[in-house]
Amino acid sequence: MSGNFETKLAELGVTLPDAPAPAANYVPYVQVGDIVYVSGQISQNEDGLITGKLGQDMSVEDGAEAARRCAISLLAQVKSACGGDLDRLVRVIKLSGFVNSTPDFTEQPQVINGASNLLGEALGEAGKHARAAVSSPSLPMGVAVEIEGVFQIK
Repeated sequence: MSGNFETKLAELGVTLPDAPAPAANYVPYVQVGDIVYVSGQISQNEDGLITGKLGQDMSVEDGAEAARRCAISLLAQVKSACGGDLDRLVRVIKLSGFVNSTPDFTEQPQVINGASNLLGEALGEAGKHARAAVSSPSLPMGVAVEIEGVFQIK
């Protein structure tokens, strides 16, 4: 089913993939009432994992693209939680972004902006959210970025 949000995503050149399967012993999301908690989504694209360490072998722009890919996976999980209708999304409540970075790297917010910007462009007011952007000395499978999210649906 394609609605307003997916039409806007398509205008931005984004087609939501199938929701990624969990990589370990957890579920991809948990719904409590009208709130959906989406497990951390790692940076990956159609070619596989996006790996690297910010401040070492990745630019801020590359990190922002990795974060954008995490946001696409988050939306795919929300679409799954909404029975295939992304327009049931009311708003993005909060993102927690983790950036695989060196101890002296301080541009985590600019990296996670890759996710925040996509959500704002695609979802408008519904995409405005609270956020954390923190450094991590390493992330699963060497990925550059992992982002978890909290969403309200109807």
